Amino acid sequence: MCSQEGEGYRLLKEYANGFMVSQVLFAACELGVFELLAAAPEPLDSAAVSARLGASPRGTELLLDACVSLKLLQAGVRGGKAVYANTELASTYLVRGSPRSQRDMLMYTGRTTYVCWGHLAEAVREGRNQYLKAFGIPSEELFSAIYRSEGERLQFMRGLQDVWRLEGARVLAAFDLSPFRVICDLGGECPPRTLGLCLELCCGYHSGHSPRPPAGGSGALAKACVSLYPGCRVIVFDIPGVVQMARTHFSASEDERISFHEGDFFTDPLPEADLYILARVLHDWTDAKCSHLLERLYQACRTGGGILVIESLLDADGRGPLTTVLYSLNMLVQTEGRERTPAQYRALLAPAGFRDVRCRRAGGIYGAVLARK
Repeated sequence: MCSQEGEGYRLLKEYANGFMVSQVLFAACELGVFELLAAAPEPLDSAAVSARLGASPRGTELLLDACVSLKLLQAGVRGGKAVYANTELASTYLVRGSPRSQRDMLMYTGRTTYVCWGHLAEAVREGRNQYLKAFGIPSEELFSAIYRSEGERLQFMRGLQDVWRLEGARVLAAFDLSPFRVICDLGGECPPRTLGLCLELCCGYHSGHSPRPPAGGSGALAKACVSLYPGCRVIVFDIPGVVQMARTHFSASEDERISFHEGDFFTDPLPEADLYILARVLHDWTDAKCSHLLERLYQACRTGGGILVIESLLDADGRGPLTTVLYSLNMLVQTEGRERTPAQYRALLAPAGFRDVRCRRAGGIYGAVLARK
């Protein structure tokens, strides 16, 4: 009994202190700890880190030691003083410029998602997102908090780039897309009245290359597609502000196979295509809005074409995987949607007219659902 009670108490404390772990990670990213140590020719002591970051000596030392405990930093001794360097984990995922960096998504999570999650109990009581309490923005303006400033918009776009940098290649390779000559990808988590990405793929074929796609309106899946299917030409559709930012800040606009155009996936005419990709789109919306969008896509889709839904898929009972369950709660806190099971996606696709629905997990956080017209 004592052993069981001790394990239960340990687990309870681990859960209760989870937010502290998150904040250590977010604070170290925001302060630039990992970039500083990556650029240093040798490990630095806390006084040097404090001076270069313009942070307090005491606070810096405490933060660095917490990062050591979390295996984000490694500590050694030089001249009788503790010195710090990045671990492989930090060098790989937390330093801006690393091919696998997740820093920008972590920054967005810390500045926006974390604030909304402080109101989870209210979200459960009210059944709606918490932008009003978190940022003073009405909940009806679904993505206004994401794009509440130019800086926040850029942070979010860079964050999605981080996601698809790791997940894009394998999820697009879950099914062979080479038979689809024209593909329209309606992008990632964009605000209402957004037409995401429209990709025209000509004579494409599957290669074994692993792309480093950016994300969302930045051209994430467009770059993944031109890497996996080198014969493709890509047209990116998004709202004007996103398109302008993509042209200014992201390399996809420099690829001659990728062009950018503006549009609205709820109201504007949809481009005719063989395949439509909805990557992290349907989880934002209610079933009714998803059905409306899918019906529009079915009408625009060419006969014999189809739709590819890319989402984090719940298990059949809705209670796992844990990451997806937490993502579903995040949809409650930040949007009006939810994560869904494969059966729930089938139930949305069938009434719109799509058939031959196939689901595959891609080995990462996201899976793919392919259906045909």
